[in-house]
Amino acid sequence: MRLSLATEPAYANRPNEDFIGTTSDAVVLLDGAGTPAGLKTGCSHGVAWYAHTLGSTLLAAVTQSSGALTEILAESIKNVASLHDFTCDLVHAGSPSATVSMVRRTGDVLEWLVLADSAVVLDTDTAEPTVICDDRVNQIGSRYRALMDSLPGGSPEHAEAFRGYVETLRDHRNRDGGFWVASVDPLAAEQALTGAVPVDQVRAVALLSDGATRLVDRFALVSWRQLLDILDQDGPDELICRVRQAEHSDPNSSRWPRGKVHDDATAALWKFP
Repeated sequence: MRLSLATEPAYANRPNEDFIGTTSDAVVLLDGAGTPAGLKTGCSHGVAWYAHTLGSTLLAAVTQSSGALTEILAESIKNVASLHDFTCDLVHAGSPSATVSMVRRTGDVLEWLVLADSAVVLDTDTAEPTVICDDRVNQIGSRYRALMDSLPGGSPEHAEAFRGYVETLRDHRNRDGGFWVASVDPLAAEQALTGAVPVDQVRAVALLSDGATRLVDRFALVSWRQLLDILDQDGPDELICRVRQAEHSDPNSSRWPRGKVHDDATAALWKFP
């Protein structure tokens, strides 16, 4: 395995709600769904705790089990829920949640799983990379973000609109016709996007939180191919640096409307000989 990775919180004085971990044959990335100030979650532990606990549970499970990735995810969600079901209100609409991306090499096959909007990008023999991202949350969110996107990022008005946006999305979370994330219901794992490809057809695979993919899918400053080139030639730290440069160039979210001016960003590149 030749793996490079980097992760950085949105702000130095706040916890990183992303998780990245590796074994000799797997990479696991989670992006905790941040809760705006003023919204309750029913959980005393917080989003960072949830993402890091589920991430480490998944990493241990994917090492110990040869079962399907969806089964591993479902069991891990169940196990983490059992850690705080007596202390927290797990039926609360805002219970901590996270995206999940996993890649595992089993023999000559590379398997992947994506739940919600963190991305797996396969650099294969084709001209363009294969991008796997579950964008149902963005499809739902596009219906409700007009007010938030019309307001200056960082302003009290924008913060209030962002809270309303997140609260509205909670009504669509983990239900038919909505979007699916890892939280307290193991059945969410069945909604993940999954697939496999022969390892000899893959030059590299990238795992990215949406704080890292925004250089492509929100800022449109590079293509997916160019993003892979940055990871390969300059490393994940450079990719995150470019994301930060773009964010700082637009402090009021006027050029690129977004809920978070800055976001936790995580990127990993697994290269194959």
